[in-house]
Amino acid sequence: MTEQRPPTAAEAVPVQTTTGYPPPFAGEVTGRHKRKLGDAFGLSRFGVNLTELQPGAASALAHYHALQDEFIYVLEGHLTLELGTERYRLGPGDCVGFPHGTGVAHRLVNESEAPARYLEMGDRTPLDEVLYPGRDLRACADAQGRWRFLHADGKPWQKDQ
Repeated sequence: MTEQRPPTAAEAVPVQTTTGYPPPFAGEVTGRHKRKLGDAFGLSRFGVNLTELQPGAASALAHYHALQDEFIYVLEGHLTLELGTERYRLGPGDCVGFPHGTGVAHRLVNESEAPARYLEMGDRTPLDEVLYPGRDLRACADAQGRWRFLHADGKPWQKDQ
């Protein structure tokens, strides 16, 4: 049985500034700070992150999921949503969902002069695959939800690549 954890301030959850992306891509999300709120409470069926993007930072590489749905709700600041070939300006109170399997890549970019914060939520469907159009990269989740990065042809990334 999972333990019930008491309430906590979101700001008390440790900030994560690293990424699982392999080295050629990791630098593209510099300036992204995540607080994994769902993990802090032991949630296993969906994730919730409080994410802050510094000016010039991106949320991720443009991507789409084969099996997982995602949802974004902007709390503070202004962001640009890149959705396929379209761009949308988002501000506080704006939200957007990304259904799985659409084949339409998305990411957020902070093109403003001030930090922006948003909540990102997604399910944790096992065996999901993430595709990054135009990149030699894809990610696959195992049955326990651990991610592994592969080249587009399916070969695993090596530490020295």
